[in-house]
Amino acid sequence: LQVDLWQPSSPFYIIEGMVTDVRVPQNTSRSLLPYLQQANIQYTILISDIQKAIENQTGLRSHRSRRSLSGYNYETYHSLEEIQGWMHHLNKTHSDLVHMFSVGKSYEGRPLFVLKLGKRSRPYKKAVWIDCGIHAREWIGPAFCQWFVKEALQTYQTDPAMRKMLTQLYFYIMPVFNVDGYHFSWTNDRFWRKTRSKNTRFRCHGVDANRNWKVKWCDEGASFHPCDDTYCGPFPESEPEVKAVAHFLRKHRKQIKAYLSFHAYAQMLLYPYSYKYATIPNFSCVELAAYNAVNALHSAYGIRYRYGPASSTLYVSSGSSMDWAYKNGIPYAFAFELRDTGHFGFLLPETLIQPTCTETMLAVKNITLHLLKKCH
Repeated sequence: LQVDLWQPSSPFYIIEGMVTDVRVPQNTSRSLLPYLQQANIQYTILISDIQKAIENQTGLRSHRSRRSLSGYNYETYHSLEEIQGWMHHLNKTHSDLVHMFSVGKSYEGRPLFVLKLGKRSRPYKKAVWIDCGIHAREWIGPAFCQWFVKEALQTYQTDPAMRKMLTQLYFYIMPVFNVDGYHFSWTNDRFWRKTRSKNTRFRCHGVDANRNWKVKWCDEGASFHPCDDTYCGPFPESEPEVKAVAHFLRKHRKQIKAYLSFHAYAQMLLYPYSYKYATIPNFSCVELAAYNAVNALHSAYGIRYRYGPASSTLYVSSGSSMDWAYKNGIPYAFAFELRDTGHFGFLLPETLIQPTCTETMLAVKNITLHLLKKCH
């Protein structure tokens, strides 16, 4: 039975008593359901017609009334072209606060754009790195990165906290890390996860960009098989996207104090380590920041996030960007798993973009302000 595993990301992680989310082709479900009944495995059908759900999301680009920043709608999902056009536009219209640059090129030759956000108030400022869309199908990630920029630009004048953040820090924001994969998830396969590099021997495309970092590379929680969703790649930083970002972070490691990466879905706020069960040296500071951030998030709509070290809160995985950032001297490294917990999974409806981003914004501001206070 061929199934697409949504949660957890790999069969290695499945243990007795665990809830698992899978996507199956229509014809497979006819044989799968009786099999589950026979094996006495309880199941619930969360989305009965996934094709219809996809078409509802990308088919009709309904243009909603609430518009801002030159008519760009932040409550819909946007294609790569639209996102890059939006970045260019901001670079032109908000040159006082926004500077756009590229850190390199993707496997398919697309530029890897980053927005540098902040007041040029003094020559040296600490910085926060934010990336979204390492995994192509997690569309709520890029939506949040865009939301963050919108909020920063719209509230900079009126909100003292935002003004403080943009005056005292720079934010490096990469709305779409895995540009090739994201584009592919719009044009070919909505549930594509990996990059799009070619593997000649296996004819399978792509590497899991969150297993390709040089930290305990291809150990537990990653796969050596090119066709697997958690394939670690032929060697660390084999993916040009990972290599480019790693190079940029290495170059600015003294300046960058926080690394935030946005994923979906699970409603969790994770910090290192991911690759082992061990306590990080600055655990008390990071744990406090996570606790406060999750409480701030909860205050908006009552959504509860679990938080903790990635290995024990989610599962052990090696070669992740968060562990790599931490190991390379960035003291605050976090991975967010945004909404939801499986009801919609990767197909989070556009109506939930606004609440998801609003609550996440509170958590990110909370972490950032914690950073400025300096926890010892």
